[in-house]
Amino acid sequence: MTTQARIPGVFSPVLTPFDERHRPALGRYVKHCRWLREQSVGLAIFGTNSEASSLSLTEKHSLLDALLEAGVEPEALMPGTGACALPDAIALTRHAVRAGSMGVLVLPPFYYKGVSDEGLFRYYAELIEGVGDDQLRMYLYHIPPVSQVPLGLDLIGRLLDRYPRIVAGVKDSGGDWNNTAAMIERFGPRGFQVYAGSEAFLLQTLRAGGVGCITATGNVNPSPIVALQQRWRETDADALQAGLNATRGVFQQFPMIPAMKAAIAWKSGDAAWATVRPPLVELDAAQSAALRAALEGNGFDMPGAAALADA
Repeated sequence: MTTQARIPGVFSPVLTPFDERHRPALGRYVKHCRWLREQSVGLAIFGTNSEASSLSLTEKHSLLDALLEAGVEPEALMPGTGACALPDAIALTRHAVRAGSMGVLVLPPFYYKGVSDEGLFRYYAELIEGVGDDQLRMYLYHIPPVSQVPLGLDLIGRLLDRYPRIVAGVKDSGGDWNNTAAMIERFGPRGFQVYAGSEAFLLQTLRAGGVGCITATGNVNPSPIVALQQRWRETDADALQAGLNATRGVFQQFPMIPAMKAAIAWKSGDAAWATVRPPLVELDAAQSAALRAALEGNGFDMPGAAALADA
C-alpha cells in the first residue's frame, strides 16, 4: 500500500463515460483518468458522481482492470466498493486491494433506512473480515443527504477501536461543517484521515487538521482545487477558496453529473461525453446553453481537455 506522504490530498469521484448504447467507454475513461493524474488528482473511481450505483460488479472490475492495464498507478486509486449486498462489497473490495489500490471508499448499505449502529458495525466488520487482508485501508463514506444512512461518531470510534489500521479515514459529504470538525478533533490524533466531501469546505478542513477533499468538480476544475490544497498556508488561500466556490456554484445550479459531463463535452469537442446512463438524463439544449454562458462568465477553462475526446 502507499505511504501517507504519497496519498493525494485531492481525489475526484471519476465520471464514467458511456457510449451510445450506455456501455462504459473505456477509451474516454482511461484518457480522463490520465488527465486527472497529470494534475495530481487521485482517482476515487466508482463514487457517487461516477454513476456507480448504475454500474454492475462486472463493469466495475473491467474499468479498474482497464486503468491498471493502461499504466495508471494503483497507489492513486480509491475505488468505491460499498454495496447493499455484502458479498458484492467483499468481492469488489478484495479485487481493489489485490490490485494495489491505496484504499477503498465504502458507502453504508443504503437501501434499508433507520438501521442501527449495531447493524452498520456488523456490515463493516464482516466486510473487513470477509476481505481478510491486512493491506486493506478503508475510508468510510458519510453521505446522509443521499444514502439516508448516517455514520455517527460513536460508530466510527467503535470501528477504529476494533480495526485501528484498516479503518483509515472518512469522506464527509454530510454538508455539516460541525460534524467534519468533530471527526477531525476526535479521530485525527489517531491518524484518521478526514476528507471533506466538497472543495467548498477544503480550506476549513485543512486549517482544522484534515487532509483534503474528495470532490465531484475535481473532474472539471482539478488544477485550482489542487492549488489550494498545496498552498493553503499562503496569504492568497482565502481568495483561492472563493474562486473554487464560484465555479462550484455554477455547476450546482444544474444536475451535477449531467452538467459536468456537458462541460467536458463542450471543452473536449466530443459530444458523446454528455451521455449519462438512465435513470439520469442529459441537460437539455437550454440548460446546456445556460451552463456554458455561466461558466464563460466565470472565466472557466479546462486546459488540455481536447485530450479527453475519443479518437
